Amino acid sequence: MSDAGPNPDGPPWDEDEPSDAVEERDPNTEDMFGAPEPEGMRVAEALAAPDETAELVSADAPALPRAKKPVPMPGPVEAASEYTVLARKYRPRAFEDLIGQEAMVRTLTNAFATGRIAHAFMLTGVRGVGKTTTARLLARALNNETETIDRPSLELSPTGRHDAAIMAGQHIDVMEMDAASHTGVGDIREILDSVRYAPVEARYKVYVLDEVHMLSTQAFNALLKTLEEPPPHAKFIFATTEIRKVPVTILSRCQRFDLRRVEPEVLVGHLNKVAEKEGMAIEADALALIARAAEGSVRDGLSLLDQALVQGERGAVVEAETVRDMLGLADRTRTIALFEQIMSGRTPEALETFRTLYGYGADPVQVMGDLLEHAHAASVSKMLGPQATRLPNDQAQALAALGAAISAGALSRVWQMLLKGLDEVRRAPNPADAVEMVIVRLAYAADLPGPEEALKALRDGDVTGGAGPSRGGGGGGGGGASAALAPRVAAAPALPDPQTFEQVVGLIGAKRDVALQMDVQRYVRPVSFQPGRITYEPVQGAPANLATRLASRLKEWTGKVWLIAANGQGGGETLIEIEKKARAAQRAEVEADPFVASVLSIFPGAKLGEIRVPPPAPDLPTIPDEVEDED
Repeated sequence: MSDAGPNPDGPPWDEDEPSDAVEERDPNTEDMFGAPEPEGMRVAEALAAPDETAELVSADAPALPRAKKPVPMPGPVEAASEYTVLARKYRPRAFEDLIGQEAMVRTLTNAFATGRIAHAFMLTGVRGVGKTTTARLLARALNNETETIDRPSLELSPTGRHDAAIMAGQHIDVMEMDAASHTGVGDIREILDSVRYAPVEARYKVYVLDEVHMLSTQAFNALLKTLEEPPPHAKFIFATTEIRKVPVTILSRCQRFDLRRVEPEVLVGHLNKVAEKEGMAIEADALALIARAAEGSVRDGLSLLDQALVQGERGAVVEAETVRDMLGLADRTRTIALFEQIMSGRTPEALETFRTLYGYGADPVQVMGDLLEHAHAASVSKMLGPQATRLPNDQAQALAALGAAISAGALSRVWQMLLKGLDEVRRAPNPADAVEMVIVRLAYAADLPGPEEALKALRDGDVTGGAGPSRGGGGGGGGGASAALAPRVAAAPALPDPQTFEQVVGLIGAKRDVALQMDVQRYVRPVSFQPGRITYEPVQGAPANLATRLASRLKEWTGKVWLIAANGQGGGETLIEIEKKARAAQRAEVEADPFVASVLSIFPGAKLGEIRVPPPAPDLPTIPDEVEDED
């Protein structure tokens, strides 16, 4: 179409329309692609304005914007970027950020520094310890290239040429494959076909295979030859959680690194730093609960921390009780008390304690797991001391006291029964009922003699096996780990339980155990006392086996289990300290007596010697006055 006139070859509808006409557009519609309106449309609308505004439009003036039409109220404004969970936000960006894997980092640092770099690496460990992250960091280190570094190096920086693409999983020379979904030999053949060609951009072609144990036997066999003699430009990095399922022929061709579980105290420190960076406050006990639930997995710990930080109000401290409810955990102190009640044969109290825990939302499976941990801690502390349990001091000392009072064989039997009970709780239609049955079973089975006691009884001709009558806690059934499941031996009649700490010391004196009596008087600062349980703070220099000796002797004399815990929480004064204070007060009182003071002043240099209090005079019968005989 030209300016001279209508085009005779054009369609008939073009004849009535001027050549410079602007296409009409419905103002109530918008461009389907969201594009702004063309400038010509704005000018046309301005020219088509009502008469009262037409005089404002001239050839020299710019086009006026049309009046805005009313638009609906906007909805809530979305955040500029979506929230990133903590496990991804704080994923390590360098080897220095890996926590709890110092041994692996040290080995790799030395290998890269000396140029002794393996052609294949096998990373193994539980979930969440950093296997995939380490694999990507290794790929970056192999292809490390910056303005100052042009060799394989663990000195990673965010400005590396290939770093961003590798960490995003988008680099052309770094191939990541999930072996769980690519298990066949055909997937491995693709790798074998491409490994022959040199890298396009990077220094090495790196093949990262996650969950490599999922590969089929044929896939492993296809990989063997290339893995044994790979081209110099190819590196393989494997990651797996099931190292035993990887053929030994593959393992022998790889440099293996076992990524360890992160220690609870290390994980607590890491979680605390993350919480501070997020501007949130959380109690130390709450972090300890999260670290315990994470079971050494950093990713699980960060995921639980992410969940915990939204439990409290903004600006408020997240408390341990809140985290415990979130995790469905029982209070560790209460489960230790439950374990003590079971081991002491107080079955009704144990059942009530469990029902209280269950009412607060404790998971029955978790309670059984705690009881297993307590049995393990009591056994370990019996051999290695309370510090071997890695528990808070008060909990470690309480379990150590239990371990001191119970035989190793009995603790082993308790472990086996709890382990079987845990499987029953998991399979039971009502887990809470299953836990109660395990508690009752422990109570009744405790009165049965162990194998060693049964053999001894048979040898001695005692057909009863040495099991005495039931010692129940209020009719709750057998004496329970009564006798703390310790061997039953014939003993002298039990003495009444001492009701005070002083009576305990008096009992020791009455039994003529002079060495134990002196140690108790000198080194024991009582914290709390209950019949059957003593908690004290040991004085510096106290014998390491004092609690064990005291518990053993009291059990022998009274016939009952005594739990003796040296927990180090500020106790009172020892009996010797109390006696010294009493003598000092008595001396001060005597010296303040006016008669004694006058005597000391008359004889300069004289000193008050030993103060002896005469024994009270015996009560003599009253002799009546003689009555004179009457005449």
